[in-house]
Amino acid sequence: MTGTVGLAGDKSISHRYALLAALATGRSTIAQYSQGADCGSTLDCLAAAGVEVRRTRSANNGLTVEIQGRGLRGLREAASPLDAQNSGTTMRLLSGILAAHPFTSVLVGDASLTHRPMGRVIAPLELMGARIESNDKRPPLTIHGSGLKGINYKTEVPSAQIKSAVLLAGLQADGTTVVEESAATRNHTELALRAFGATVHVSGNTIALAGGQPLSGGAFVVPGDISSAAFWVAAAAAIPGSDVEIHNVGLNPTRIALLDVLRRGGALVDQSVDREAGGEPSGRVRVRYGAPRSLILGADQVPYLIDEIPALAAWASLGGELHVTGAGELRVKESDRISALVRGFQALGADVEEFSDGFHLRGSRRLRGGRADAAGDHRLAMAFAIAALGADSPSIITGADSVAISYPEFFSTLESLCDPS
Repeated sequence: MTGTVGLAGDKSISHRYALLAALATGRSTIAQYSQGADCGSTLDCLAAAGVEVRRTRSANNGLTVEIQGRGLRGLREAASPLDAQNSGTTMRLLSGILAAHPFTSVLVGDASLTHRPMGRVIAPLELMGARIESNDKRPPLTIHGSGLKGINYKTEVPSAQIKSAVLLAGLQADGTTVVEESAATRNHTELALRAFGATVHVSGNTIALAGGQPLSGGAFVVPGDISSAAFWVAAAAAIPGSDVEIHNVGLNPTRIALLDVLRRGGALVDQSVDREAGGEPSGRVRVRYGAPRSLILGADQVPYLIDEIPALAAWASLGGELHVTGAGELRVKESDRISALVRGFQALGADVEEFSDGFHLRGSRRLRGGRADAAGDHRLAMAFAIAALGADSPSIITGADSVAISYPEFFSTLESLCDPS
């Protein structure tokens, strides 16, 4: 596998820029916005809540989004339920915003999202003064918004989405909101708040935000998605003779644990920062094959790798070894990501054992190929596709169209890297 990869915008950052642009005053332009369906769901929900959203595409800049902000607590009551489709980020972060608005909102999603737990976002928002009805702590959510008050909140498990929902509610609340994380998570919300003009105080794992701070629109550029790049990083690290360079990739220190982990696993990984905008560094990553070594990941490392574990599993299936524990959160992603991952890799011929909070995958034998079910999970579809590159026989991945959720260009990019001529 050889060649270069240019990435579309980061999914996590795209969500946050769009939501904050809606709460700002003035017009915001967001270049290189993620073209995945999840980030499109955020834009659709904002438009349904009265936000003016304009999308344009070009060969050079990909998707550019213009948003006319409505100010804090400036959204309108939607005429019908707001549909987050498959996007848990949309539902959780938008819940934080809507909780501060003086009307009732209904948030719905697709079959997968309807089964995902929302109790950890409901609890702090109700402590702040909102009232939220749910189906046993699952969607649909009916949010009866009101004037909120700031709270001191300690997260039960590390979750950037829960932290972000509380901070977005706190931005529109009376007083100061403090979030203490049980372990540090990606800090895109804190950086984005500052980029839009808010003052955010961070000390260790504690974040404090005074309510009522006005935001100002502006021009923003979203760096490339490191979680999408993870699959090319894993493939190049695992396949002998590989040399892949990824351009325009986000290199936020809270998101690049994968690079250090694969270095420990034997890969040759170089990185360099080319620019920084809105506090978000971006640059280039070059990955070359290195003789694989066994990797053990525990609860202290998993929060920094939660989206990249499927890519690491693909790496392990191609000659490495990966032992993961402390990853129970994977069971409440787009799928039960532990069980579906284990079943899929077993179907391709891997030696893999399932635990309640993780798995152990040994790449000591060559995959035979087969039919793997991605269970509608975009990250599993991409992981199985990378693993299938090393199989003796062709493989079929059912549910592979789910890659459109985060990375619509995945299969065309894969084809170009496997046949760079």
